[in-house]
Amino acid sequence: MRTLAFVAALLLAFGASAQKYEPQVGQAGKDVIWVPTPDEVVDRMLTMAQVGPNDIHFDLGAGDGKIAIAAAKRGARATGIEYNPEMAKYANANAERQGVAGVGPGKATIRQADIFATDFSSATVVTLYLLPTLNMKLRPTILQMRPGTRIVSHSFTMEDWEPDEVSSMDGRRAYFWMVPASVMGAWQLDAASQKSELTIDQTFQKINGSVKLGTTLGGLREARLRGSAIAFSYVDAGGVRRDFTGTVNGGRMEGSFRDDKGGEGRWSATKK
Repeated sequence: MRTLAFVAALLLAFGASAQKYEPQVGQAGKDVIWVPTPDEVVDRMLTMAQVGPNDIHFDLGAGDGKIAIAAAKRGARATGIEYNPEMAKYANANAERQGVAGVGPGKATIRQADIFATDFSSATVVTLYLLPTLNMKLRPTILQMRPGTRIVSHSFTMEDWEPDEVSSMDGRRAYFWMVPASVMGAWQLDAASQKSELTIDQTFQKINGSVKLGTTLGGLREARLRGSAIAFSYVDAGGVRRDFTGTVNGGRMEGSFRDDKGGEGRWSATKK
């Protein structure tokens, strides 16, 4: 009888271990509980980020892999980062069932890893469904990413880093940001062989500043920064308005300008 009972216990244990893993809504994770993102929110998040075949997508806290799989179906090279090994295995099985498992364009893979110990600097798009404290913990890393990188968060903000767009869907919200270039500080501006001093103040993607024209300090007008694209205007000492558009590349900016007298040309600026 003891032998039969022992065998029965072994069979019961084997049967339990062989059961298919099914995640439960609200189950505890490393830093968050798992709550799946509704399909319509996933679709809007990826639409806000304009995910396409040229994108490298990372989903931080991938859960069942839904967002990474959807990004792969749009042609992106998608990677999900999930701390729970059983959930990561489950997510990869989902990708397999939906025909997008693997590495490369139009493929999704879910890596078992800690999002705070993962290098996702190659991403062109990052999606999040984390708590506000985790968003803020990730924010310094995100702000160091390549200018123009697109960030979308389901439900939670980045506090005083205001989003570029907010979408609402049946009571849920998604927030979109584009990582801004770093332009704060003093620059030597050269436009049509005229040199002046440009000073820019920056709070995330919002910029303002001034330009020194001889002994006159004039304010910038309509200053805008979107990723690495910058635009601003000023009125010079002669009363001519000049409109500048260009691109930031580290400590250098360059582009073209036009003025309200019909003049145009190229400009560049070097950070001091």
